[in-house]
Formats: sequence, structure tokens, C-alpha cells
Amino acid sequence: MKAMIIKEFRQLRRDRRTLAMMIFLPVLLLVILGYAASFDVSHIPTVVSGPDAHQAAALPPPFQVTGTVPAAQAQTQLRDGHAAMAVVTGGPQLIIYLDGSQIFTAQAAKQALAAGAATHPGLAAATVEVLYNPELKTSYIMIPGIAGVILVFVGTVITSLGVVRERQTGTLEQLAVMPLRPRDVFLGKITPYFAVAAADLAIVLAIGVAIFGVPFRGSPAVFALGALLFVFVTLGIGVLISSVSQNQGQAIQLAIMTLLPQVLLSGLIFPLSSIVAGVRWIAYLLPLTYFNEIARGVMLRAEPLAALWQPFCFLALLGAVVMTLAILRFRAFLAPSPGRRPKQPDAAQPELASAAAKP
Repeated sequence: MKAMIIKEFRQLRRDRRTLAMMIFLPVLLLVILGYAASFDVSHIPTVVSGPDAHQAAALPPPFQVTGTVPAAQAQTQLRDGHAAMAVVTGGPQLIIYLDGSQIFTAQAAKQALAAGAATHPGLAAATVEVLYNPELKTSYIMIPGIAGVILVFVGTVITSLGVVRERQTGTLEQLAVMPLRPRDVFLGKITPYFAVAAADLAIVLAIGVAIFGVPFRGSPAVFALGALLFVFVTLGIGVLISSVSQNQGQAIQLAIMTLLPQVLLSGLIFPLSSIVAGVRWIAYLLPLTYFNEIARGVMLRAEPLAALWQPFCFLALLGAVVMTLAILRFRAFLAPSPGRRPKQPDAAQPELASAAAKP
């Protein structure tokens, strides 16, 4: 038993990736959950309009008035994500619009309005209207995000495992000595996973709309464009993981370390406004953050492409960087080198063995 224990410690010491994951991942989860696991909303972006906008601008915290807009643009500010609450004055009573797609912010706003009614008589008689998600259903904001998580799973985890599996069996080394360009091999590898991801996305959206009643108010073309960019980013991450992994175990470890932050910090579970700035910056490096903005904006608020230019631009930039690195890594692996010979396929794959034996 003593010899077995010593052997296991030596093996664990040699497996630096597993050791780093065992030490780094708990610390990462502690930091992320300690700073991000909060549903408290500290400030609510608010716009005011109407002739008495200056009085409405004196709302107490957590309301943070960001500007004054014409009354006709009050709901547009909520639709385009520029504010979470709009106060329209000038009528017989105040009209307050809340963005129901930001469910935690809307709930915090309703509580703050109820508490402030004692000190602000106008708030007591105000008409509060929740837009885009009147009943504040959690499924309305979770289904679009879950669709993004599934795309991350297929694009990152499944793609990396598939490429590493062929690397272990020697299939990629056989492709390296064939008259195929690295670009052709790369596109041939990711195309099936892209098709599977598209099918999964369609299934999830169909179930969400048909069973859970999640609305789809926006343009399918805008949503499809955002999903296309997002899938390219996730596929690139999967190929990058496979290029630095020697086996499927290492690929799973790296995939989990890229998947967890996206689930926890992308705004899927916890609102971004409740995450401290020291950790929030990580969210802006994660592709799922921008896909959540696009999916919720298109499905719930019917945002046009012009209003979503920021998440689209960031996704395109991430896609360009990730895919360039993935292609370079893939090309370096497939580049022929003097004396390089393909690995013989496993005996358990007779079709590969017979193909390799043919002249």
C-alpha cells in the first residue's frame, strides 16, 4: 500500500495539468462564486421623459438616471438595452416601464418603487408596466441562454474530443501525408460539428417556444447571424483545445475550464451588474456573454441589427482571433516534416487498416 501511495503521488506530480486543475479550479470557483453569486442589483439604469422629467430625475438609489429622452423613445431605450426603466411624466399620473427581459433588475425595481412610494407620493399612484416579460418568467431568460450553453458544449467539448480521438488513433497523421491542404482538413473536421450544433439550436428553440411559451419576437435572420458567429468562436476554441491536448482526458479538463466561466460569468445566471468590476472584465472576454445579449435581445425585445452592433462586433472580433489561432495550430500540426511517418491505425479499426494497406 505504501508503494502504491508513493506511485500515485509521483504520477500526480508528473501530470501537471491534472494537478493544476485540482488546485486552480476550486480557487477559481471560490473567487467567481464569491464575487458573482449575487442576485442583488445595486443600480438600475433609468431614463426619464416628459415635461416633469427634472422632478422624476430625483429618484433615490438604486435608480440611476442616465438621460432624458422624448416620450416617444422611452420604450425604444428599453428595447435597445440602453436602460432598464423608463419614467414618462406629463400625464395624469406617472407611467413607469420596466424591462422584463432583465428579470432581476425588474424585480429589484418593483421592490424599490414600493419602498419609495412612502417618500415620493407620485410613485404611489404611478402605473408600472413590465415590457417583454410581463409575468417575469425565468424560462423567458433561461431558454435563450441554455441554447448558447448547448452550442458551447457541442462546439468546444465535443469538437475537441473528436479531434483528439483521431489524433490518438493516428488518423490526423495519415492526413498529414496526403495531398490535402490544412485548410481543407480543418473545414472538413468542423463542418459536421457545425451541422450538429445548428440542429441542436433549432431543437432547443422549438422546444422553448412550443412547450415553455418563450416568445420569438425578432428577426430570425439576425438571430441566425449571431448564432453563426458564436458557433464559429466555439468551434475555434474546441480545435485550439484539441491542438494542445495529448488525449481526451486533457481535452475534457481544458474544455471544463473554459465552459464553467462562461456559464457563471456570462449573465446567464447572475446579472452582470451584480458582479464586481474586478471579476466582471472576464465576462467581456467570453463569447457566451455576447450571444446572451443577442439571443435575449432578438427573442424577447425584437431588437434590430443596428441596436445589437456591439455584441456582433465583439463576437466577430473573437471569432477572427480564435479561428486564426486554431487554423495556425492545426496547420502546424499537419505540416510535413522530414522523416515523419504516419502512425499505424489501431487494429480495432479494420477499415482504416485496410485503407492504409492499399497502394
